[in-house]
Amino acid sequence: MDLVTGAIGSIGPKLLELLKDEYNLQKGVKKQVKFLSDELESVHAALCKVAEVPWDQLDEQVKIWARQVREASYDMEDVLDTFLVRVEDHGPAKKGRLKRALKKMGGLFSKGKAHHDIASAIEDIKKQLQEVAERRARYRVDEIVAKPPSTSTIDPRLKDMHNEVSQLIGIEKSNCELESKLLSQDYNDPNGKTKIVSVVGVGGLGKTTLAKSVYDKLKPHFGFGAIVPVERNPDLKKVFRDILIDLDKKEYMKVEYNILDESQLINELRDFLQSKRYFIVIDDVWDITSWKTIKSALDQKNNGSRVIITTLNREVASEEEVYELDPLSSNDSK
Repeated sequence: MDLVTGAIGSIGPKLLELLKDEYNLQKGVKKQVKFLSDELESVHAALCKVAEVPWDQLDEQVKIWARQVREASYDMEDVLDTFLVRVEDHGPAKKGRLKRALKKMGGLFSKGKAHHDIASAIEDIKKQLQEVAERRARYRVDEIVAKPPSTSTIDPRLKDMHNEVSQLIGIEKSNCELESKLLSQDYNDPNGKTKIVSVVGVGGLGKTTLAKSVYDKLKPHFGFGAIVPVERNPDLKKVFRDILIDLDKKEYMKVEYNILDESQLINELRDFLQSKRYFIVIDDVWDITSWKTIKSALDQKNNGSRVIITTLNREVASEEEVYELDPLSSNDSK
């Protein structure tokens, strides 16, 4: 459920927290807070309906909307957390370095800061909710989710399977070759070296699909796994947050990431991965600087872990063992 709803469920109570006398909101702002709380409740209800449908049976537009809402929910929560008073040891305990960082950062916030620009924060949340509502209507989320399940005897997963396979027609050889690269070095040895393979090629060749296919096949052999997109001009804090959440949703879904800087997130990821056997896919890396920063957070001790990166950039690819995905030949595509 949390994978779909993100932080939406926790934003409403935090908004209502602002109605307390200590924040001394103007009457008009209080009215907006109550309105936004109702809107969030509606969005949360829609997301809960989405969560009831198996992910592989959801319409792609609904998946896109749910992912966008999830990301927006963290942004909205960050805005709110800036103004709420931190209380020492309040909320669920965090482990290790993250707990110490939260306590340390928590002391930097005061009630005085919570009094400033609350109206601006509310306006920011209102705009984001308006965008969520517009996409919800444009993607016909309620209509699609409300449709009764198909009575067809054909398993709906076959359609998704066909879509995946159709993208891989003619490159079965690539699938096997990439697996071979990953398995060639101490694969069955839990004390073997961590291996990183970069999949490089021009856009549209199916690098992401190939990486995901291999990940899905090999992931059961690893204790932990994550697939995270990076894209151009990435927010690396978001990248590290998404990796942590994929690795352990229960532990990291409710963390207040806005008060942690990039180096603290890197240290937390290192601590988590230490001595663990993992398989991580870092998808769509555009520049060497971003990749080196991400790589610095990956524990690369002798634990037999595996990492795939996909990229258009040959400079990025050349940092690791390279698997070059070429356009299909006329014979391969038949």
